[in-house]
Amino acid sequence: MHSIDLPPFAPILIQSTRAIGYSLEAAVADITDNSIAAGASTISITFFPFGDPYVAILDNGCGMDDAEINTAMQYGSVSPLEERTKQDLGRFGLGLKTASLSQCRKLTVISKVYETVVCRCWDIDYVAQTEKWSLLAMTEEEIKELPCVDRLMAQPTGTLVLWQNLDRLKMGEINFEHALGKRMADVRRHLALVYHRYLTGEPGIKKLSMDINNEPVIPSDPFLLKKSYQAMDDEVLTLRGQKVVIRPYILPHISKLTAEEIASLGGKEGIRRQQGFYIYRNKRLLAWGTWFRLMRQGDLSKLARIQVDLPNSLDDLWTLDIKKSTAIPPAELRQSLSAIIERIAEKSKQTWVYRGRKETSDTVVHIWNRMKAPNGDVFYELNREHPAIKSLSRGGISPSALEAALKQIERGLPLNQLYVDLNNDEHFVNDSSVSEDVVRSTLHDMLDGRSDSEKKALLNALRYTEPFDAFPALLNSLM
Repeated sequence: MHSIDLPPFAPILIQSTRAIGYSLEAAVADITDNSIAAGASTISITFFPFGDPYVAILDNGCGMDDAEINTAMQYGSVSPLEERTKQDLGRFGLGLKTASLSQCRKLTVISKVYETVVCRCWDIDYVAQTEKWSLLAMTEEEIKELPCVDRLMAQPTGTLVLWQNLDRLKMGEINFEHALGKRMADVRRHLALVYHRYLTGEPGIKKLSMDINNEPVIPSDPFLLKKSYQAMDDEVLTLRGQKVVIRPYILPHISKLTAEEIASLGGKEGIRRQQGFYIYRNKRLLAWGTWFRLMRQGDLSKLARIQVDLPNSLDDLWTLDIKKSTAIPPAELRQSLSAIIERIAEKSKQTWVYRGRKETSDTVVHIWNRMKAPNGDVFYELNREHPAIKSLSRGGISPSALEAALKQIERGLPLNQLYVDLNNDEHFVNDSSVSEDVVRSTLHDMLDGRSDSEKKALLNALRYTEPFDAFPALLNSLM
């Protein structure tokens, strides 16, 4: 037996890795990960769609020397099995190259460490010409001609990643200038969400500021922390001696949100579509808006969001892909996650349907009863024991006529239309709090014509009847 050395043919491998499936926003995020790992506090993205268009990503991280930039530009420079620092957001040692060349044919990286400036370039056309892994090392004069390099030179340290010959971004576009502007707007929204904890400056991580063409990237909080509430205490699970922290949230009902808050959550449809788990690796968002097939997306669970924090040491268990855009929970966690899902989905249901009130209560008399037929069908009937309904019999209405009227009301209840309205998150006027003036007027009508003993008995009954139970002081005054 003997071994044969078969290195991959450079032009074919580089061309093949371009088809891994990076979107523009995922590619920019992969470069951002490298900047954060380098200790950057500012990242500036510039795109120029005219003439010789380019996309440039500049950070103020620690920079690289000659040997380090060679390693960074090498395909598969770091093993995915190698233990990384807690701040490292990398995984396969491929991101810089595959992410960049998925969007362009020429990748140039310039890095500065005080007085030392180094530059390397992968040019797909040049690799195809030489048929070798021909990494270009640029001279000082060539570096000076590169776009945005003057901004790097004004810093003590940092790295500039430059994409040129944007063939993939131009593909199929009639108006490239307009199209690139729209796609960079998508990049802005993506970065605002994926790095929202870095942009906010959450304790334990270095605060990050980002801008695109000098316009700041504003963090997009998917949990709306100022208004939502934490449905349960944090649950800490241990895998291979490492902690996975799970924190469930319930968003407020859409009727309680401003137009700006609704827009920040992706609109009404976005609120429904983005329910589920939010998986963070070192506080960088990896995957979101999914229940991992542990539960179906539904309207009653659309307010539920579950934050899951995991360390980079568990990457292999979550089957993290090269693009760092998907993660699948390991079997060891599925049972625990299923139990959490059941509890938080029920709380979301209560918020969505009952706007924060309990569905049933042993001490309060409701005007509607939720009933279930022997075949499992659900229907609603008016509570004949409710004092307001019982008082109707005092108005000279025959019991049979009253019963017929109540049944007609029950049968005419527009359940299908109510479902449509609730699904559209409509705000209902008669679902808001009842004013004391309305309750006082209603009580006056109900008490009119009764004897003192009858009034006292009715007022005592109303103490445990909605909506009168919310006004004990008024009932006491009438007593």
